[in-house]
Amino acid sequence: MEEYKEIERSIIKKYRKEIWSKFVRAISDYELIKENDNVMVCISGGKDSFLLAKCVQELIRHGKIKFQAHYVVMDPGYNKINREYIENNSKKLNIPIEIFESDIFNVVDNISSDSPCYLCARMRRGYLYSKAKELGCNKIALGHHFDDVIETTLLSMFYGAELKTMMPKLHSDNFEGLELIRPLYLIKEHDILSWKKSNNLEFINCACKFTDGVNKHEQLSKRKEIKELINNLRKIYSDIDHNIFKSLDNINLNCVLGTKKDGNYKSFLEDYDK
Repeated sequence: MEEYKEIERSIIKKYRKEIWSKFVRAISDYELIKENDNVMVCISGGKDSFLLAKCVQELIRHGKIKFQAHYVVMDPGYNKINREYIENNSKKLNIPIEIFESDIFNVVDNISSDSPCYLCARMRRGYLYSKAKELGCNKIALGHHFDDVIETTLLSMFYGAELKTMMPKLHSDNFEGLELIRPLYLIKEHDILSWKKSNNLEFINCACKFTDGVNKHEQLSKRKEIKELINNLRKIYSDIDHNIFKSLDNINLNCVLGTKKDGNYKSFLEDYDK
């Protein structure tokens, strides 16, 4: 059996509970993909986005929903080695990628070399939305997973003084008719790493030339701190991550000081004496 078929089989068989079932459940529970959707699957070169691409391929092959998918890589200025790594992995995994160029790394270097990550993320999003429009897609799939969700939640609480999270899907504010979806929403990073190791796969990480020089006070290091905190809490109580996640779907509005929607704040005092 060809290597890519073994890798596909591992998703459906060996990691059925940890990956495939959770992927299908997220698609169903959050209504992420519907009949006749045209989905642009974004591949950064890392483990998460490549797994996402394989899961989407399997859903097209075995699922009941009929839809199309484009597997797109945006090159923001990767060096030759990282570019080749992505190309070789796409061949190894039998993913028909389309690569398009951008100059994000150079632009960010000139404009915001001291704090590049936020600007880079915003620029990437704009390029991806434009590419999706060009391809006639109505949805963009990103590889954020369960751990990204709970880490974002704690980051917003600890450093943003608000309770919010990474949503499973979002309508674009600036590109009408486009929706961002996160099909790996329920899959834990530990299981993605296990799948990667089991299949002897190697992927690039950020591949950004700024990574080694980012100031320790940047958001990247804050996310790392939160990741380590959650891992330490798991040692004390194994379901801690599940409880953080579930709390976002179980908010008791009778015991919240205030809420904010579309920029409008409402205090609990407004309804206290009613």
